[in-house]
Amino acid sequence: MRIGHGYDVHKLVEGRKLILGGVDVPFEKGLLGHSDADVLTHAVMDSLLGAAALGDIGLHFPDNDDMYLGADSIELLRKVANLLSERCYVTENVDCTVICQRPKLRPYIDEMRKNIADALSVDISQVNVKATTEEHLGFTGEGLGIAAHAVCLIKEKED
Repeated sequence: MRIGHGYDVHKLVEGRKLILGGVDVPFEKGLLGHSDADVLTHAVMDSLLGAAALGDIGLHFPDNDDMYLGADSIELLRKVANLLSERCYVTENVDCTVICQRPKLRPYIDEMRKNIADALSVDISQVNVKATTEEHLGFTGEGLGIAAHAVCLIKEKED
């Protein structure tokens, strides 16, 4: 078994959609980034790549490559899942935390879990997503950005 941790942060700006876990969350601002800037999915990808010792998303999907301009991060997560599968790893579970003051994410959590689980070809019971505020402290608490952490457990496929 192997454990991985991922972290990502993006700045909130006007004129962008807010995409988290592949869900278009209604909000007056979105996250700035080369792709769709889905911090949750990016943290999940980094946790999986880290567990498999395959670097990070910047190595596989560089932000200076126009091929990934506006990319759907759930599709990139499918590519990460394929990379792990090629190396004979399966995902046991993923646990994620999104850190933002606003918007409230509870209504969207189950859809985020489903999107991540589908991309990884695992049961939704193997994916947990939770959200928290930072009580108006720091850049997330001030509404300047959103951060996400993810931890995962992967293991070698059984014959």
